[in-house]
Amino acid sequence: MSEVESDDDDVRRAVVLDYLAHGLSQGRRRYQGSPAGYAMTLDDFTLYQVAFDEDARITIGKRVVVEPPSARDRIEECHEISYEDLSSGAQSELEYVVHDVIEDEEERFVEFFNEAQPISLRLHQLNLLPGIGKKLRNNILDERKRKPFESFEDLEERVSGLHDPAEVLAKRILEELRDEDLKYRRFVGYEPTDQ
Repeated sequence: MSEVESDDDDVRRAVVLDYLAHGLSQGRRRYQGSPAGYAMTLDDFTLYQVAFDEDARITIGKRVVVEPPSARDRIEECHEISYEDLSSGAQSELEYVVHDVIEDEEERFVEFFNEAQPISLRLHQLNLLPGIGKKLRNNILDERKRKPFESFEDLEERVSGLHDPAEVLAKRILEELRDEDLKYRRFVGYEPTDQ
């Protein structure tokens, strides 16, 4: 069974953001080395620098396993990094990959709108999303009391003023990826439960 087909719930999958066949650049000189690259996990958008197996055939957008090491078959080693550590190619690809993950896992992200809770007396998880203020938040909460949302299309149709909820989510996820100093995180960087 390949790593992407594994049924193990503890396996963390990632999508390749950049592939460098001759290894990573160090300053102006390129050091010859094993194939390397960058990847982002699908479950919590954690960023990784990755050393690939010499024989692996990797393309941008390919799904690979980053954890646990015993489940890897294309990756020799990897470690978590921040957004600033990504190559310019990986940074460019990131927006497209985030959109793809949201589209592929629409049910998971619609569920956020159905289950989002208050953070404090003055702040709600929905208010973390760009463009969602008190009025729009209250409209979402009122509509979900009547009936849970079933899709992004359902959200748009039932909540006046909410346009392209997938794009709103993507903007928030990208903000969480780029800004390490954000006080509240809802999508990026949760610790895996098996650690």
